[in-house]
Amino acid sequence: MPSVTVSLPIADRRTALDFYTAAFGFEAVGEHGSDGIPEPLQFELGGGPRLMLIPRGGFGWVAAPNAVAEAGTSEVLLDLRVDDDAAVEAAVARATAAGARLVAGPEAKPWAYTATVADPDGHLWTITSAASRP
Repeated sequence: MPSVTVSLPIADRRTALDFYTAAFGFEAVGEHGSDGIPEPLQFELGGGPRLMLIPRGGFGWVAAPNAVAEAGTSEVLLDLRVDDDAAVEAAVARATAAGARLVAGPEAKPWAYTATVADPDGHLWTITSAASRP
């Protein structure tokens, strides 16, 4: 089966590493570069997919000839599923304590209990309860 890696542009590797470790408990994988951070900076996301965080300049080089979206422009919405409503609240608290900006919620929607936060680079993450809604 093919593997999937989602890549996002970032401003600063240390900030990104610290945020994703503290906010979501992700563990970086790979060989460490001279700055002590895995190069490339990536996280396994349970079950195969990976998240790779690439400094904006390098991201532009890889994405060429396409332009890199301006910071704060959302071209992708990432969804983090947690066990229940209390876990949504806890995940939002961890994410905001780690530097995320609360965008929406937490609140009950017809489809789930959910919240949206923006990471330090403005990428949007919805945090959603896996528990079904009536």
